[in-house]
Amino acid sequence: MTVRSGLVALKENLVYVVVASLIVGLTTGQFIGASTRGLLRASVVPILFVMIYPMMINVDVREVVGIRDHAGPVLASLAVNFLVTPVLALGLARLFFAGDVGYAVGLYFVALVPTSGMTAAWTGLADGDLEAALVAMAVNLLVAVAVLPAYLSVLIPGSVGFEPTRLYRQLAQVVVVPMLAGAVTRRLLHRRYGADGFRRLKPALGGVSSLGVTLIVFVATAMRSTAILADPVASLSVIVPLVGFYAGTLAVGAVVGRVLFDHARGTALVYATSMRNLSIALAVVVAADELPPAAVLPIALGYLLQPPLGAVYVHYRRDVIGEGLTLREAVQRLVRGESA
Repeated sequence: MTVRSGLVALKENLVYVVVASLIVGLTTGQFIGASTRGLLRASVVPILFVMIYPMMINVDVREVVGIRDHAGPVLASLAVNFLVTPVLALGLARLFFAGDVGYAVGLYFVALVPTSGMTAAWTGLADGDLEAALVAMAVNLLVAVAVLPAYLSVLIPGSVGFEPTRLYRQLAQVVVVPMLAGAVTRRLLHRRYGADGFRRLKPALGGVSSLGVTLIVFVATAMRSTAILADPVASLSVIVPLVGFYAGTLAVGAVVGRVLFDHARGTALVYATSMRNLSIALAVVVAADELPPAAVLPIALGYLLQPPLGAVYVHYRRDVIGEGLTLREAVQRLVRGESA
């Protein structure tokens, strides 16, 4: 197996690799000492760069210039991502995490850093408006970087000791610098290999980013294993509000898309709102010493929920909407074992 094929395989099996990394990290963290934790802490910055930089090469922030041509779905995505999802996350956090600020903070980060590379991938698979999805990705990412500290200063309790100005510096380190480096690298790669050659490189770049995700999940959970496993039942229950958050976000995006837009733009809206940029959320949380250690867990678990969510909606668009069925008819077919 070549390095390239290995990286592509890692990306394609990221869910399973993240689960393994999560388990190994939590287990290892129970046995390491202070010196090993220091080494893990020292590895965070280079691993974050390995994770974020290739991802930023694949993100074309220049797509933001197309906002006028796709104003409807882009503005709708901003409304859902920065008005609806924070309220949904706040309600779920108060309902499920009233006694654990760390898990609430993790959920807030999931809610406030929208869109990922999979936004475009799933939109294309579901026959959505890919161009609108790309523009929404660029716009939402830039808005998230600008408003994330302000939102978190309102949502995070004062007892945490959160400082918005420090978060802006961390965002500059883990997001803005790799974004600028990625934009320059993207341009150089296009110049050398052309558009077709660059497209052939993208899966390997995604694999490098996935390798960074795997490593940072291991490091983050190993460093915070004691806090996360202090109450195993509470830690396992984190999955419940996460499922509620993703289901609620998907439902809102689907309803708004169906009411306001045609099929293609509505699909782009769904994926621009239901997919979250977990890599950036995880990077910021791991880099911020003042944030609660348990905030890592909801973000890491998000990697397990997003791929099935994306796949389910693709099948819904193709096998239910595409066949002109109601959801009830599709379920009846499934129960009878018929193919849609």
